Amino acid sequence: MLQLFIFSLFTWIPAFLCGVTTVKDVAVLEGRSLKIPCHYEPQYAGYVKYWCQGRTREFCTSLARTDETSEAKDKISIFDDPVQLVFTVTLNGLKEADSGWYMCGVEIGGFWNADAVAFTNIKVIHGMSTLNSQLSGEEGSRVTAECLYSERYRDSVKKWCRSGDWSSCLVTDSEGIYEDTSVAISDDRTGAFTVTLKKLQMRDGGWYWCSAGQQKIAVQVSVTPRPTTTAVAAASVTPTPGSSVAHLPPPKAISKESWNSYGHILESLTVCSALIALVGLVILGRKMWKIRKQDPMRRRAEMKASYNGYSNDVCDLQDSAVVLLNKDSQDTHTHGVPV
Repeated sequence: MLQLFIFSLFTWIPAFLCGVTTVKDVAVLEGRSLKIPCHYEPQYAGYVKYWCQGRTREFCTSLARTDETSEAKDKISIFDDPVQLVFTVTLNGLKEADSGWYMCGVEIGGFWNADAVAFTNIKVIHGMSTLNSQLSGEEGSRVTAECLYSERYRDSVKKWCRSGDWSSCLVTDSEGIYEDTSVAISDDRTGAFTVTLKKLQMRDGGWYWCSAGQQKIAVQVSVTPRPTTTAVAAASVTPTPGSSVAHLPPPKAISKESWNSYGHILESLTVCSALIALVGLVILGRKMWKIRKQDPMRRRAEMKASYNGYSNDVCDLQDSAVVLLNKDSQDTHTHGVPV
């Protein structure tokens, strides 16, 4: 028994050498279809490929092979592309009971060689999903949300609601249709319904819910402003090939409004100049007034001092004259010359 256990481990070594690779976990809505890609190495291009259900090779139930026609080909099909080195398994109409482990395998053959395999875990769930949870459109255009639901909600009413306001819900009728001037809802009753927002407006941006029965999925709508006519015209102007000369715009003519603005500037400068001159005159007058306001006694003392100085000078001159006169007189008497 120990030898058989060791041998079984040995035979599975190639499975861990990445001979075949695939997705590890997959979730899909009940009633929907699913494609599983199984990639393999070039040396396995000519080998038989298979798809089976189970967690181990020994207990894996074969569901489809490339060398056989599947009995349930409407539900499971397998296709090998040796050029791209991938074989694809397609599963249709999945049920919750189909959830579990599956295996992509390349049949190597021989007693000493194990098959090259890769495992994937498929979960079939009921509820809702969407192909694109974020929609964006220009103001005035239209966008379409595709909301997917599982099979059990096929006959349920479908709703389109603004998030946070269930009173805003738009509900399909018995034929799965709703339409007004801004929104159209259409349910194909096969697992999907579409919601088309027509003539988008800026207020249409925000979060919404796709709803089927008690299930719902969030969708965000973003609206961008429509470009202005000026921006479109500027974008449509293309430079002439080979032209490298920059053309400056013609000078603007002086309008009445611009001339009036110049006049206001000149008036402001004139008023400022007049104010500066007036301030200068006030300062000069204040200095003159301070000079005239000095003590009168002080001014008289200064005038008297200047007068006395002048008088002393005169007296000195008189004295000098007298001396000279006496001197001359003495000379006259001395030399006998009459005066």
